[in-house]
Amino acid sequence: MKVILQKEVEKLGAPGDIVEVKDGYARNYLIPRGMAMQATKGALQHAERVRKQHEGREAKALDEATAFAKRLEKTPVQVQAQAGEDGRLFGSVTAQQIAEAVQRSIGEEVDRHEIRLEEPIRSTGTHEVRVHVHPEVNATITVQVVAQ
Repeated sequence: MKVILQKEVEKLGAPGDIVEVKDGYARNYLIPRGMAMQATKGALQHAERVRKQHEGREAKALDEATAFAKRLEKTPVQVQAQAGEDGRLFGSVTAQQIAEAVQRSIGEEVDRHEIRLEEPIRSTGTHEVRVHVHPEVNATITVQVVAQ
């Protein structure tokens, strides 16, 4: 059965896409949940409008994410932590602490799950941390760890 997706469905497609699925999957899952509608002549015209609107929203979200990434990269973030005399931290700097520092310095929220730490930060100094802003946009922020 050919259906037109109304919402994004993982591993199937984006809104406005016309896909071929099994009859039971369409009738019992996609259509009752409002994720898709049956592909008819009138619905195909509607699908084109939905697809264009989705592309517009995606382009706008990408532009906003790119601008946010530039703001993130421009401002260094400072995190205070307890450290010994040799510069080693008692513990490590977490993604939550970095997210709170970004909130204080920039004034915009970053989800702690989007902060990608390759390895825990366990020393004072300057560190580069990657932030996943959008599926296509990543920002690299500078984190300065200062001893309390």
